[in-house]
Amino acid sequence: MNIGLFTDTYFPQVSGVATSIQTLKQQLEGQGHQVYIFTSTDPKVKKGTIEPHIYRFPSVPFIWFKDRRMAYWGSTQALQIARELKLDLIHTQTEFSMGLMGKYVSRKLKLPVIHTFHTNYEDYLHYIANGKIIRPGGVATMARYYMNGLTEIIAPSQQTFDVLQAYKVKAPMRIIPTGVAVQHAVQEDQSVALRAQLNLDPAVPVVVSIGRVAFEKDLDAAIAAFAAVLTYVPEAKFVIVGDGPAMAMLKQHVAALDITAAVIFVGEVPHDEVYSYYRLGDVFISASTSETQGLTFIEAITAETPVVAIESPYMSDLVTNVNLGTLVQDSYDLVDPLVFYLKAAQAGLVLGDPSKREAILYEIDEVTFGERVQAMYQEALMLYHEEDEADAEENDATYARSFLHPFRRDGND
Repeated sequence: MNIGLFTDTYFPQVSGVATSIQTLKQQLEGQGHQVYIFTSTDPKVKKGTIEPHIYRFPSVPFIWFKDRRMAYWGSTQALQIARELKLDLIHTQTEFSMGLMGKYVSRKLKLPVIHTFHTNYEDYLHYIANGKIIRPGGVATMARYYMNGLTEIIAPSQQTFDVLQAYKVKAPMRIIPTGVAVQHAVQEDQSVALRAQLNLDPAVPVVVSIGRVAFEKDLDAAIAAFAAVLTYVPEAKFVIVGDGPAMAMLKQHVAALDITAAVIFVGEVPHDEVYSYYRLGDVFISASTSETQGLTFIEAITAETPVVAIESPYMSDLVTNVNLGTLVQDSYDLVDPLVFYLKAAQAGLVLGDPSKREAILYEIDEVTFGERVQAMYQEALMLYHEEDEADAEENDATYARSFLHPFRRDGND
């Protein structure tokens, strides 16, 4: 098959969505398919750079979310490229600019279109005028209009599936968890060298957090929990990997708690180094309640680093044994399990049942992910039926108006 992936977010942008798309591309190509990325321009990609099978369209930073971009031109060009590539299927990865472009191309070429709903936008409304413009009811309306007429939808987790059902999305849906690499070569683990680089003694117990440093990740709560951990494990260190808009606030928070010497802000690191940081940690922490697919959690599991996080439907399916981690109801409950895992690491103890990890690894394996998506593509080609073009264009126009103008109601329409 010739497959077009339409996304506003792709490398060199760092995000779980970009990683998910890269993983899917590699798996599909490994199965013999041709995969083409249709995405936005990025200032980190120099003009004239040759990127095989990647097509970039003029874009500007999203007004409320500056490190994400929105394409503003290129539908006709995308249609021409897609026709020349003889695309068989389109898979959109965003509900915004490139997603609408993908829907336009699919309609003109009469192709099935799959969509992955990556993000629960209700957790991000604070970026848009402190939540005063778009309300939760508006998000539901936007989702329904965007997904109306799509061939099929991928929900990365049960939690996301339930959200879309609550939004009354009518298109066929199925749950396909995003996969990650579960097999790692010995040389990929550079955690020993990292300890030396960060001036950490081999015996020092380490809590690690990896991901975008954003307000919705609730890293301030994780830091507060770690401050309490120091009462019981005073030699512990907290290594925070990533960058983002909350960085300055978090550094002030650390200083106010007087734990600056115990917290290391690493900043953003290349993706091929991330595994070593997971291996560096004796326990991985997250206080976030906004995750829909939690790539950092499953990456931690592949590194055999236990996860301490807030319970959710998604996490409950993932963390099924103390060997994999511990879930809590509230950020105030993070302290005890953190202390538990750090002390176990110091004592060299193996916790829980390691065999439980194998079943989870199959579910999150990138190979399993690729096979499931390919099977969905084959089904979509059989299920596809052409939309009425006038109705489809009116639907997309209504959708576009829905995120260009304020919602001031919380109804479910």
